[in-house]
Amino acid sequence: MLAPVENRSVSPVFVGRRDELDLLEDALARAAAGEPQAFLIGGEAGVGKTRLVEEFTAVAARRGAVVALGGCVEIGADGLPFAPFSTALRALRRALPDELTAAAAGQEAELARLLPEMGETRPGRHDEEGMARLFELTARLLERVTADRTVVLALEDLHWADASTRHLLSYLLRTLRTGRLVVLATYRADDIHRRHPLRPLLAELDRLRTLRRLELGRLTREETGRQIAGILAEEPDPVQVDDIFERSDGNAFFVEELAVAAHEGCCTGLTDSLRDLLLVRVEALPETAQRVTRIVAEGGATVEYQLLEAVARLGEDELITALRAAVDANLLLATPEGDGYRFRHSLVREAVGDDLLPGERSRLHRRYAEALEARPALVPAEERVMRLASHWYHAHEPAKALPAVLAASVEARSRSAYSEQLRLLERAMELWDAAPEEVRSRLRPVDHTEAYPPCGCDPATTPLRYLDLMAEAAVAGRFCGERERALKITKRALRLLADEDDPLRSAWFWVQRSRLVRSLGRGSGREELARAQDLVRGLPPSEVHAQVLVRAANWSMIHAPGPEAYDDAERAVAYARMVGARETELDARQVLGALKVDAGAIEAGLAEMYEVKERALAEDVTSVALSVYINLPSELEAVGRSRDAVTLLEEGVAFAERHGLNDTKAWVCGNLAESLFSLGRWQESEAASAAVADRVGQGVSAQGIHATRRAELSLVRGDFADVQRQLTLAQNLFGAHERAAQHHLPLTRIAVALALAEDRPTDARAHLERALEPGFPPGAQRYAWPLLITGAEAGPDVLAALREAARSVAAPAPVWQAHASWLRAELLRAEGRAGPDDWCEVVTAFERLERPYDLARTRHRLAEALLAAGDEDRDRATELLRLAHAVAGHLGARPLTDTVTSLAQRARIPLIPKTSADPAGPADTLGLTSRERDVLRLVCAGRTNRQIAAALFISPKTASVHVSNILAKLGVSGRGEAAALAHRLGVFPPERGERALA
Repeated sequence: MLAPVENRSVSPVFVGRRDELDLLEDALARAAAGEPQAFLIGGEAGVGKTRLVEEFTAVAARRGAVVALGGCVEIGADGLPFAPFSTALRALRRALPDELTAAAAGQEAELARLLPEMGETRPGRHDEEGMARLFELTARLLERVTADRTVVLALEDLHWADASTRHLLSYLLRTLRTGRLVVLATYRADDIHRRHPLRPLLAELDRLRTLRRLELGRLTREETGRQIAGILAEEPDPVQVDDIFERSDGNAFFVEELAVAAHEGCCTGLTDSLRDLLLVRVEALPETAQRVTRIVAEGGATVEYQLLEAVARLGEDELITALRAAVDANLLLATPEGDGYRFRHSLVREAVGDDLLPGERSRLHRRYAEALEARPALVPAEERVMRLASHWYHAHEPAKALPAVLAASVEARSRSAYSEQLRLLERAMELWDAAPEEVRSRLRPVDHTEAYPPCGCDPATTPLRYLDLMAEAAVAGRFCGERERALKITKRALRLLADEDDPLRSAWFWVQRSRLVRSLGRGSGREELARAQDLVRGLPPSEVHAQVLVRAANWSMIHAPGPEAYDDAERAVAYARMVGARETELDARQVLGALKVDAGAIEAGLAEMYEVKERALAEDVTSVALSVYINLPSELEAVGRSRDAVTLLEEGVAFAERHGLNDTKAWVCGNLAESLFSLGRWQESEAASAAVADRVGQGVSAQGIHATRRAELSLVRGDFADVQRQLTLAQNLFGAHERAAQHHLPLTRIAVALALAEDRPTDARAHLERALEPGFPPGAQRYAWPLLITGAEAGPDVLAALREAARSVAAPAPVWQAHASWLRAELLRAEGRAGPDDWCEVVTAFERLERPYDLARTRHRLAEALLAAGDEDRDRATELLRLAHAVAGHLGARPLTDTVTSLAQRARIPLIPKTSADPAGPADTLGLTSRERDVLRLVCAGRTNRQIAAALFISPKTASVHVSNILAKLGVSGRGEAAALAHRLGVFPPERGERALA
């Protein structure tokens, strides 16, 4: 159990927050039952947020909960990355060492980015999922720790939080679903101006149903009186209560200050400024103590004693005397750990800091920086670099600040705090021109950047350039999601490079711009890649050249596969090998393998991709392994090997979970949902998408993929309203610029099918014509064949266009050869020329594949053709319909079930063999056969012999014979009399949509 929570208030009574405390205590009980709880507590500075947290955490501790407090640390105007989470996890580690160690097992190197005591961080290549990976592992850690123990995680002063802390908190609040956990976060509402970085987070969190907001208001006059009575330990004079209430306006902290000041006789001559009120107690201190409080004010939220001693430059006795005076005046408090000091309330610290002269402030920061440089052990190791950079920057010493800020940016990157890395790099760019040339000349790219490979120079001997900082900042912006800032930096770099002869650097920046433009939905990124290719064309092999080629090949693989993409991938492999860029080589090889499969060299391409997977895993090249876990199963699915794809995808899901890679998991689960759908495992397909539905960090393309999967499932299940919702969502996520076949062709097919299902053939033809007009790119057969088959029902006007489009679609694998046969049969059927032999070929092809839904659909078509041909193959048609009906029912494919049932009813085929005789009805008394009853029903509906023949799959002549037999058995002379007799006897109640003859 942790030590008792520190109380920083001078008031012995707790007033005015009973309702809020009751709500928090109820949340504690819910959390103890396994339902995580989350609260945002807002209010102006001094209104009592901290006091409420103190009271609640004391209650929680008494009830056996573990309390972990973490405060956002302000150093000057800077926050330490992940500071509140690091502090809270450190507290959890002290309270529950064994539980935390067990929960973190196997992920210590990653979690050390938050809590360095857990081990050494793992060096390696950073990527866009680095931050999401850390967040997911942190969420999982908390879920495990709180599985059997109630924990209260309290994060204070969120208005000072660094961007990484804000992002991590947002992630936790949106993803935690299990565990006995209460999360509290406090912030100053009066500090949240329109441009405050916390404001977007508050708006985002407001939409979460799992989070509650508490806005603390000011005290009433009656509550103010009770607070004053508690402070003075006697009933106050009502006049004094009125005066303090009027001046404090019910702010709890100011009530305390005014009450204490009045009690000590310090109110005489006070101005109306509450800021001046806060300084009264400081100004009453001895001069040395005032000086020490000013030093503490600029040191950050907490200042270690030894650091304070080094900066104050006082004798030990003199310093302790000064600190004692400040503590006795209730201005400073010793930290719970007993190794430093902080102000009782941040408002006092801010008032003291604001009272400093500009030169005085920079001098104090310089002293802090000098002390840290001389004695690094004065502060915790994980904070030293960041604090040193902040102090040198606010000391206005560019020569010292630039190297310190760059070192801090490297530290931020190592902790996956990419938002802070970006801020620090922007600060370094700000300092660049002000720093002396001799300082800049000693800086090296190899020490401070890793964003892009050497562009024709040795990074160990070549001085760091301003463009190097821009490159690192652009990548950091992409990693932390600040893509707009990253794009601006990239554009600015390209403007600077326009006047330089540096094609490799320019090409590298064009590749970054391509990635950013595409991720922001501003275009496909192709134009930017083309610029990069033009710049490296004809240059000797280099890592940049190889990267340009592999990015271009990857783009073409998705959007326009063909000989050019194949050539780019082959050259990327060769160039990467020449320059020893192993990761780029493996990446290029997996792209090359996919292109081989799409071109028809299936076995060679799959073998290449399997080998890349094994090498990437063996050499711990995580980024390539992730790509292969997405692309290899996709290619397996593309050639009809869905079962193999599922096996690999399940392995990929485990790999992504083990590494905390939610974006990758979203893509893997999207492909898994597709392959499970093909295999007829629809419930599992739905579950695969649901597995990532409540996780964040997914890119828009991954979200679009899952929306497409949901639309597909809703379509075959007959939920057409949801189809339209998911279709619209997917189209919005992909955007108008995204024309990759893997995205827009499935959406077009679903749109055509939905229009046909809703009897909107004109809309269906319009969707189809827009898709057919540009033609299908090479390798698009997995999306083109199903679209063409669906379009065959759109009417005779599109049949010629469908035949023409089919000529350009390859069928390199049995699954697509089966689809090609299916399309031929559908087109013949639309023209009234399809016979049983045409559909028998299709069914035979699908019986060799694991595609139960497609097999059921084609069996229905064959049964239809057999019945239309006459009664000779009625038994075979019956068997086919029963098989199709059983599969459709098992899958939950309601539209197919209805279609099969309708055909069986019209053909008088029982889908389930009768086990007992039906009771006799009016029709039975007339002596009619089963077929004659069917004919009489249609006669009553006013159908002609030709219409009866078409409905019952018999010839018009046979229909005429049945009608003559019916008239004879009923003893009537015409069809009208037969219908009237049937109506009078109640043989066939009129069905909706049918009309009886008069």
